[in-house]
Amino acid sequence: MTPARYATICRVLQQRQPDLTVIADEVHKGRNLSAIVRTCDAVGIPRFHSVQPALGFRPFRGTALGSHKWVETTLHDTIGAGISQLKAEGFAIVAANLSNRAIDFREFDYTRPTALLLGTEKQGVSAEALRSADAEVSIPMMGMVESFNVSVACAIILTEAQRQRQAAGLYDQCRLPAPEYQAKLFQWCQPVISKYCDDNGLEYPPLDDTGEVIDPAAWYRSVRAQGG
Repeated sequence: MTPARYATICRVLQQRQPDLTVIADEVHKGRNLSAIVRTCDAVGIPRFHSVQPALGFRPFRGTALGSHKWVETTLHDTIGAGISQLKAEGFAIVAANLSNRAIDFREFDYTRPTALLLGTEKQGVSAEALRSADAEVSIPMMGMVESFNVSVACAIILTEAQRQRQAAGLYDQCRLPAPEYQAKLFQWCQPVISKYCDDNGLEYPPLDDTGEVIDPAAWYRSVRAQGG
């Protein structure tokens, strides 16, 4: 762990936006899913939601460029279940959808807890999901095509969300709950040890201010003494 690497991890975690997320409604192409996850990481979204596609969730690694390591993916059996969970957590559901109800995507207030709902390119957001959406937004189109690729639309809308949140100062202080911040800090700094601890039901050992385990020899001895 180099000082620069540790500083980057701390900076990224301190800018994470726990009240901004994306939920994908049956987006099944791995390349699109991975591009969406990559955008989530870029704007500071810590958790991505997706309905389990019929063909399975198979992210296209070349597009994600490793971002799946930094963004958690929560899979739901149905879109209704996913939306219900997010609404229970206080999120407003805003669907990217071409309709008479939709407003210009720049007019929505993304500084409040927001879950961006995305559908497939051919069918769009399902009727069931739209009935549960709090708002609909669309991106003005000036050409012959009627819509952007779903991952491109996601990037455009989330860039606006990032702009609004930066203007509101929401990236200026750490917004992750302290226990989540500390857990993520350890997992990102010490992925091998964190996996070992998770697999064996062990608490994470403390880190020093460089991201290294404090007195690792003593910690290893205590683990062996516990039969780990």
